Amino acid sequence: MSTPADSGADLPRCSWASGAPEFPQYHDTEWGFPVGEDRRLFEKLCLESFQAGLSWRTILTKRENFRAAFAGFQISTVAGMTADDVARLLTDAGIIRHRGKIEAVINNARRAEELIAQQGSLAAFVWSFEPRPEELGEPQTMTTSPSAVAMAKELKSRGWKFLGPTTVFAFMQSMGLLNDHAWDCFIRPQVDQARAQFIRPSASS
Repeated sequence: MSTPADSGADLPRCSWASGAPEFPQYHDTEWGFPVGEDRRLFEKLCLESFQAGLSWRTILTKRENFRAAFAGFQISTVAGMTADDVARLLTDAGIIRHRGKIEAVINNARRAEELIAQQGSLAAFVWSFEPRPEELGEPQTMTTSPSAVAMAKELKSRGWKFLGPTTVFAFMQSMGLLNDHAWDCFIRPQVDQARAQFIRPSASS
């Protein structure tokens, strides 16, 4: 994760970063920087699934509420949630009260535990789908990719829910599996450097 060199509005950023007051900080310090921590990857998969049909600003402004509601997205804790927890969360006005998406988060935590048992980490699974440069177009011109389609298909086969190819591609953009910052964005070189230094996790043998 980076610290922006200057928070001034005159710095060139991706056009979407000016879309809401919450976006510049998120753009400058999180979006596109590679992540290898299971909890953060799981959290982002969950938040992306909640975003389906909504704006990212809606989710971002509620992110701390989601973290409180889902125990910081600790996979083992979420996996142990019950129908009583679902009922409680459906009364929580601080999050998106969508039964299917709430139940999907709990289901996906259980599927994540299975995946971690098989491959050693969620990160190893995620990064095995890192897009190849030749499958990517100009920055921010794509809404999915062959690698995102493949990852979504594999997740579905493993019983994960609310994670289609477009959602998975947005996850990949934000978690640094590709650098989709605009060519002239001042953060793009920082992400390039972070990705070059990032040690890709591998599955346990």
